[in-house]
Amino acid sequence: MKKLFTFIAMGLMGAAGAGLATGCGEKTETAGPLEIANALTPEEIAAGVLTPEIMWKMGRIGEFALSPDGTRVVYGRTDYNVGENRGVTTLWVQELDSTEAVRLTDYEASAGNVVWSADGSKVYFLSGRGGSSQVWSVAADGTALKQVSDIAGDVEYFGISEAGGKMWYVQRVKVENRTGSEVYPDLDKSGVKIYDDLMVRHWDRWTDGSHLHIFVTDFDSAASGATVAAGVDIMAGEPFDSPGEPYFDAAEIAWNNAGTQIAYTCKKLAGVDYALSTDTDIYVYDLAAGTTVNICKEYGGLDAEPRTDGIMVNRVVMPGYDRYPVWSPDDSRIAFRSMRRAGNEADKERLFVFDTAAKSFVDLTADFDHSATNVLWKDNEEMFFIAPYFGTYQVCRVPAAGGDVTLVTEGDHDIVALSMAGSSAVVSLTKQDRATELYSLSTASARLFPLTNVNGDIFANIKTGKVEKRWIETTDGKQMLTWVVYPPDFDPTKKYPALLYCEGGPQSTISQMWSYRWNFQLMAARGYIVVAPNRRGTPSFGQEWTDQISGDYSGQNIRDLLSAIDEVAKEPFVDSERLGCVGASYGGYSAFYLAGVHENRFKAFIAHCGIFNFESMYGHTEELFFVTNDYGGPYWSENPTAVRSYAASPHKLVKNWNTPIMIITGLRDYRIPYTQSIEAHTAARVMGIPSRLVAFDDEAHQVFQPQNNLVWNREFFGWLDKYVAGDGSELSK
Repeated sequence: MKKLFTFIAMGLMGAAGAGLATGCGEKTETAGPLEIANALTPEEIAAGVLTPEIMWKMGRIGEFALSPDGTRVVYGRTDYNVGENRGVTTLWVQELDSTEAVRLTDYEASAGNVVWSADGSKVYFLSGRGGSSQVWSVAADGTALKQVSDIAGDVEYFGISEAGGKMWYVQRVKVENRTGSEVYPDLDKSGVKIYDDLMVRHWDRWTDGSHLHIFVTDFDSAASGATVAAGVDIMAGEPFDSPGEPYFDAAEIAWNNAGTQIAYTCKKLAGVDYALSTDTDIYVYDLAAGTTVNICKEYGGLDAEPRTDGIMVNRVVMPGYDRYPVWSPDDSRIAFRSMRRAGNEADKERLFVFDTAAKSFVDLTADFDHSATNVLWKDNEEMFFIAPYFGTYQVCRVPAAGGDVTLVTEGDHDIVALSMAGSSAVVSLTKQDRATELYSLSTASARLFPLTNVNGDIFANIKTGKVEKRWIETTDGKQMLTWVVYPPDFDPTKKYPALLYCEGGPQSTISQMWSYRWNFQLMAARGYIVVAPNRRGTPSFGQEWTDQISGDYSGQNIRDLLSAIDEVAKEPFVDSERLGCVGASYGGYSAFYLAGVHENRFKAFIAHCGIFNFESMYGHTEELFFVTNDYGGPYWSENPTAVRSYAASPHKLVKNWNTPIMIITGLRDYRIPYTQSIEAHTAARVMGIPSRLVAFDDEAHQVFQPQNNLVWNREFFGWLDKYVAGDGSELSK
């Protein structure tokens, strides 16, 4: 159930990251010039403590790309003005042999979707500074800013082929009538929505009959002025999206190097089939012929079969997610990520290569028990990708013709994204005690060299806590990686309250991420020891570990969570009488479930957008493939897995609740609908349990807006400080 805007494998219930998207992703577009003045105050420097307010003063590095010659990197940096309750993304360029960056765009409007010109002299990007989202360009020295496209309506994403003299762009197109005024034009003031099939809503919006389509138009990089006009819709009339929802990632669309073909991802299903399936495919559109081929269905299958020319082809099954096409430098092959199982969004992402001449596929990671993400061709012979690897994310390499996968990087960090050009490579990297920065990577020596230091002044003036890596034995004799984060200036002779952090997903890794929502260092700065176990279901420990949670929500993974907190609570510096339990999404479910079975371990719970009632969840959520896969079917199914899942729904354990609980939700959350949180709050209050419902009317599954986030943190820590660190005498007002 995750929604992410980075490379990390996506699922139903995780946390979103801030990117540069000016299309359907998280927007930071401004309504005029935004003043950014985020230096620490003398009081903040003197205190040296990380606070939510300081986190909103941090610059956030997002999208980045190496220049064609591999000597410079352009990156986006988002800064916020809390008083204005908004942020702006600016573009910066930096030489790889320099520590200084040059800002290319101002604070007038956000910039994103960066594309270098072929000669490296300029950067193309999207911006709404002209009144609508259009393509702009700026010279690599920050001069010669100009608007490049003049297309009616907003351009959501774009990609340029200077070799072919073409540009693809994405716009939202009305395909189906859904509203009352569309169905009944004489009743134009009716606000009704009308549906004959699924899906009626997705993630944070109601389905309105519009879809993202790819257009192709002429592009002349040498011309001056606004030269790009409206193009041809290559998906005309189709009720489908590319890039697909809910991620809307422009990396799902790719030019070949000659500029003659476009490979794109699309899920060309509708209604119940769409809701129940993950079956996206790779399509190739040929500009000259005007034809589109689904390579996964046209050339994939069950057995070895002869083609029309009589050649036997080893055909493979591709009923699940097939996404993110990347052309080889010579255009002879297309790499993409493929999941084997339909309906399972957390299956292993295999690295497939399609040979465009032989019409055959090769799985390059068949013997590698981890997913491949952020796939890049170094040249025609070698490929690089990022893999979740035992609680971290690392860069890997593999021969393009097949062979052993080799780990390039190692260490306790997350490589978030990777860009390569020539012999150069740049990565963005985070740790649990450090926000994202860019590093130059030597693929020969595997050494990482710091490039940016966007938040250096902040981290020089605040203290962070030690992050400890523990392997804890589970009840079935397995070893579970658990991160333990200590307060700054930790004193082992003292006793500290501790928090069990329950990860969402449920198939998402607790890695070395730096989060601007659920930040472990922020919790540690308030004096809590944070216990964050990679319980069953978290990726990066092999597919068996990931798969175990499906159909067993109330089983081994719950025992894993309790094993982690029980083990750490034995330490003499942990006050076992002051334990709290917190989590979002699947982690919110975990808090709801543990509230009924924790046997008085915890003094307080916090559940953010959690599943409370499995039966109503099945009817309220949108991507039915997730609950069908993870529950074992709908609530009327006689499948033993489904019967067991629904029998263990948290709402059936409310009679055992005896602990204060805070419940947080967004009223635009349709993934785990806000009604789940209202049900839980109602049950707690009827049971006489102290409960506080915090509902944000303009947020969905996560809390993005600056002032909402500060409210969230004040409520979050107020609850914990009162009921875990404090005496809990009465519900705070």
